[in-house]
Amino acid sequence: MCGLVGILRPNPIPDAAATLAAMNETLNHRGPDQTGIYIHPDGRVGLAHKRLSILDLTHGRQPMTDRDGHFTLVFNGEIYNHQDIKAELLAKGHPIASRSDTETLLYAFKEWGVECASRLRGMFAFAVLDHREGSIHLVRDRLGIKPMYYGFHDGAVIFASECKAILRYPGFDRAMDPQALSDYFTFLYVPAPKSIFKRIRKLPAGHWLRIGKDGSTESRQWWDLEFSDRAEGNQADFNRAAADLVSELDASVHCHMESDVPLGAFLSGGLDSSAVVDLMAKHSTRPVLTNTIGFQDKAHDERGRAARTAAHFHTDHQEFRVDPDAVKILEKLAWHYDEPFADSSMIPTSYVCEMARRRVTVALSGDGGDENFAGYRRYYFDRMENRMRSVVPGFLRRPLFGMAGGLYPKADWLPRMFRARTLLLNLAKDPMQGYFTSMSNILPEAKDALFSGEFLAGLGGYRSHSVFQEHWDRCKSADPLSRIQYLDYKTYLADGILTKVDRASMAHSLEVRVPILDHKVVEWAARQPSSWKLSGKTGKYLFREAFRSRLPAEILDGPKQGFSMPLRGWLRKDLLPLVQDAFFEPGGLAGSGLFRKPVLERMVKEHVSGLRNHDTGLFALLSLSMWNRHFRAF
Repeated sequence: MCGLVGILRPNPIPDAAATLAAMNETLNHRGPDQTGIYIHPDGRVGLAHKRLSILDLTHGRQPMTDRDGHFTLVFNGEIYNHQDIKAELLAKGHPIASRSDTETLLYAFKEWGVECASRLRGMFAFAVLDHREGSIHLVRDRLGIKPMYYGFHDGAVIFASECKAILRYPGFDRAMDPQALSDYFTFLYVPAPKSIFKRIRKLPAGHWLRIGKDGSTESRQWWDLEFSDRAEGNQADFNRAAADLVSELDASVHCHMESDVPLGAFLSGGLDSSAVVDLMAKHSTRPVLTNTIGFQDKAHDERGRAARTAAHFHTDHQEFRVDPDAVKILEKLAWHYDEPFADSSMIPTSYVCEMARRRVTVALSGDGGDENFAGYRRYYFDRMENRMRSVVPGFLRRPLFGMAGGLYPKADWLPRMFRARTLLLNLAKDPMQGYFTSMSNILPEAKDALFSGEFLAGLGGYRSHSVFQEHWDRCKSADPLSRIQYLDYKTYLADGILTKVDRASMAHSLEVRVPILDHKVVEWAARQPSSWKLSGKTGKYLFREAFRSRLPAEILDGPKQGFSMPLRGWLRKDLLPLVQDAFFEPGGLAGSGLFRKPVLERMVKEHVSGLRNHDTGLFALLSLSMWNRHFRAF
């Protein structure tokens, strides 16, 4: 895997070589094997690259220019079908000399322009300088597996794999985007196209951006996911689909295994990673290298089930028990993530990447099974809510259930199973607003209480549900499950899950590949009936049945175990001094003007006493503070 940097200015870049070198150096963790810098003769354009060598270790140095001097490319990712594309390009007369997928990508762009992206099977973010036009194209893969940021400063357009590289550009404005901060407290990440910095944007998944010679920009979506509202077939249809799923995943895993460096897999003992390891074993001539981490806290320890799964597949298994140093790793992760990020599973993800890197340079993971095949429990609850909405007319739902909107709702008149606050809030709303509430880690009224009056006034009425509304309106499916899956692909998966994995793995110079999120698998899954994904209360039903004869029952039917940390207890003990310092010491959040100090004090007091659980909010605030210590945005 790699990191890339670029600058396009209306006039020469001051001290171009030193500027590009400094920006590039911030990405050394993404590519410690090779460094490359290109500066255009007119001094207006510069490109830089950090390489983690995976394929054709001798060749593939970047920035790479074609023989005619027409295009120069910097590329982060892997193209799994590069051999097929290479054969087609050779037949057209292109002089591809190496086994590097970078060279194939360069000539693919030369042949087809930005439309080459639709031919690529892989994960990628790349930039191509057109020397004749003086323009640059930025392209990001379909699902957003690899990142691309771009920013603006004094007529210059600067782009990079991570924000920190852009921030090294001399004089770059670090001002924070208030809307992005509001979004962060809703989702625990900043959704594209925003970044936490007002002058930096994310290129959304499946988009390209053209930067003109004059610094103008134009962005287009080149790929979108379309769901089929196909009706459920008979048992024979289901059986054929189950067999087809194994074939689709098998082809994906096989092409994801191409590597000239040691390759292995993460193994949790759950369905997704076990299916990947099962198919890897089929294509490997030696035992698959598998890696698992565990913790002393049994509720968060997957080692036992993973070990039994490893024995079933005869893998070369290594497990690591870690005793997390929460303070140390949070400081490190705050720097690597560039933006505030508060999914606590980033901690075990970082540890498993660190441990895996001791033996391999590439690891396959099971990410994507829940999104593709409706594995999250929230999908079942959303279906239940929609059925209840169909029974109670809209004009009655709001007066009946709207009382749940307060901080401590009372609904004693309802049966106990229906008194959950989130359920009541959701039933009072339409399906999109209801799902937004389910996905809101900190609800709007809680944010209104937390943020200062001055900050709220600066938002000008902005509400984070607009992030969902845009994608909801774009989805063409009428099926309720498909619509919320679409929302998850565009938000939670791209900016939450995949961001977490990219930053955690790249922090340790480890390339993580996600074969279940291969676009052919994703598109195939989107064409299947939703009732085959979520059957009754059983999520990933088709996936489970497809591997019924291949995996042990413990894997197929065992309880789902999340990749999480004992955060609630940490915030009452291990992390409490850090919280107190981050909130209330000079320079802390209480004096930032962003939050109401009495609310911060109440949250800490209630959580420590056990009166109420505020682990999500406290961790989000702590992560924000630690991020700001590195990047000084407020």
